[in-house]
Amino acid sequence: MGVVKKTRKASPRAKAKRKAPRAAPPVSGLTAPAPVIPESLRDKRRLGPGDEIVFGCHPGVPCFNTCCADINIVLTPHDVLGLARRLGMTTTEFIEQHTLKPITKELKLPILLLKMSDGAGRPCPFVGPKGCTVYADRPWACRMYPLAMALPPARAGVEPEPFYFLLEDGFCKGHGSGGRFTVDSWRADQGIAEREAREAGFRALVSHPWFIGGRQLHPAGIDLFFTATYDLDSFRRFVLDTTFRQRFVVSEAELERLRDDDLFLMEFGERWLRFALFREPTFEVRPDAPQPRRKR
Repeated sequence: MGVVKKTRKASPRAKAKRKAPRAAPPVSGLTAPAPVIPESLRDKRRLGPGDEIVFGCHPGVPCFNTCCADINIVLTPHDVLGLARRLGMTTTEFIEQHTLKPITKELKLPILLLKMSDGAGRPCPFVGPKGCTVYADRPWACRMYPLAMALPPARAGVEPEPFYFLLEDGFCKGHGSGGRFTVDSWRADQGIAEREAREAGFRALVSHPWFIGGRQLHPAGIDLFFTATYDLDSFRRFVLDTTFRQRFVVSEAELERLRDDDLFLMEFGERWLRFALFREPTFEVRPDAPQPRRKR
C-alpha cells in the first residue's frame, strides 16, 4: 500500500516529552508495501469526499504559527519547483539549502523533507510573525492539513482511488473553531485539486504496476528518478547539454519549451522515466543514434 504524505501543521510537543521531531506519514507510494491501512492512520477517522470537517487556521487560533516547527514535511516535486522559483533559486540550490533526503530501507524511491531552521524550537524557515511567508507556494502537505490521504496498492490496469483521514491532533486548536467544509470543498478551498492535477504524472510513476510484488530500482535508477522529478534544473541540463538530443527524437518546438517551460519540463521528465525505468515506448530512439560504449 502506498501511504500518505504528512498532512498539514502540527505543534511541537513539550521537549521533556520527546527526543525527536514528530514524523510525517510516508509519502504516497514511496514506501515498501504496507498493510491496507497504514499504521500511522489506523486510529484516525476515515472520511469520504462528502464528509464534513470543521476547521480553521488563522491568527486568532491560540496555536497559530507554533505548529510550523520541528516537523517533518514531505515535499513533492511541484513543491520543490514552486518554492525554488518563489525564492529565485534553481531546484539544485533549493534542494541543497532547504531539504533533507532521508535514507531508510523502507523507502523504494527518494523523498525530500523540508529542512527546519536551527533556531529555538526549530521553526520552518518560511514562517513569520503573520504566518506563512510563501503561502501561495506552500507545500501540498500544508494545504492538506487537517486531512491525510492514502492510496491503495498498485494494481495493473486499475487507477487507484484515494481515501482520506482526519488528523485530530490534541495540540491543534483549529479543530471545531472554523468553517464547515466537506473533504471536497476543503480541497477546493486550498487549491489542492489543481496542484494534484499537475502532479498526476508523478503519482502515476510512484504507483506504477512495475513495483507490484516489491520490485526495487537499482541505485542508478533511483538517482535518475530523483533528477527527473525533483531536481528539474539538473534534468534540463541533462537534456539540453549532453548527447540526449543525438540519441532521442526531440522536436525543435519541444526544445524551445524545455528551455523555459518548467511544467512542460516536468511532464517531459515523467515521460522519460517511463521509457528509461519501465521500458514504455514513450520516446523514439534516433536511427543514427551513437552506440553506447561497452565497458572493457
